[in-house]
Parts: sequence; C-alpha cells; structure tokens
Amino acid sequence: MRTFVAIPLPDECLEMLRRLQQRLRATEADVRWVAISSIHLTLKFLGEIDPAVVPNMAQAFNEITKSGHELRLRIHGLGSFPNQKVPRVVWCAVSGDTDGLSKLQKEAENVCAGFGFPVEQRAFSPHLTLGRVQSKRNLQPLLDCIKIGSDLECEFVADHFNIYKSTLKPQGAVYTILETIAMVNTR
Repeated sequence: MRTFVAIPLPDECLEMLRRLQQRLRATEADVRWVAISSIHLTLKFLGEIDPAVVPNMAQAFNEITKSGHELRLRIHGLGSFPNQKVPRVVWCAVSGDTDGLSKLQKEAENVCAGFGFPVEQRAFSPHLTLGRVQSKRNLQPLLDCIKIGSDLECEFVADHFNIYKSTLKPQGAVYTILETIAMVNTR
C-alpha cells in the first residue's frame, strides 16, 4: 500500500489555492496541475508499506506528539523547483512556525526510520505543490506570473496530521486517511 504522512489544509486555504492556481492556469503553460483537494503539506513520503505497520506507526507518532503543540502556519507566495529558469515544480510557500514544523518533520523522519524507512537526505523545504511543468510551451507567461507572486494568502492552525493511503488512478491519485495523529495533548 502506497502511503505518506502529511498535514491537511483547511477548506479556506484550499479555496485560496484554487484561486491562485486559476491565475496560473490562465497562462496556458503546459503544467499538470495538482487537484486542489489533493494538496497537503507532506512530512514524509513512505512509498509502499505493509498495512500492518500503520497502527504501530500511528502509536509511535502519538508518543512524539504527547507534549507537542499546534503550529500556526501561513501559505503565501510562489516559487519553482529546482529554479526559476528551468522550473519543474510550481509551489506555494509555507511560513509561520517553521521551526516547530521542521522539528515535527525531523521527529516524523525518526519515527519512520525506526520502522526501516530511509531518512530523506534533502533538507526539508515546506511547500505546497501546485503543479508540475510538462514542457516549455507558454513557459514565459508562467515564469512572469511566478516572479510577480501573489497577494493571496491564508493562515491556519495545524493541530493534527494524517497517515494517508495513496491509490494511483488514471485521473490522478486518490487519498484515504488511515490514521489521524493529534499534535496537541487533549487529555
């Protein structure tokens, strides 16, 4: 079963991202846009795992979040990976309590490493993927739009994250929540 660990976004932030993506789509660049309902803040991509591991992993995540706290995050701005000259991924930035977010991501890495998953070697760069560039068609208008940025933004409080199952289908991936982990002690 293909899985990942991520923070879901509230509806008002997904609506803001829909409006932002609409502006970018107007450039008619050759981009495969991510379905708005599928946008999330990934903490760890696991790939194929044994479903029997999920409850134990959720329990381990619950242990690391016992003394945790919610994260105040802000979604804003635009960028591209690997750079603005040759973009492959168009993304929206995440700021706010990035120290707390980075700490949570490191703890998630450690939990997953305890279950035999390799530790990500790239530095954690919190972002939301909006689309993947497929060719250079109409690339300049897209680059201009990214350079200008966006006045749209959304703030939210992240108080939980999920372990998701990802089912690949011809029309795109379908995500199913397997476990929810509260980041705040509710006792």
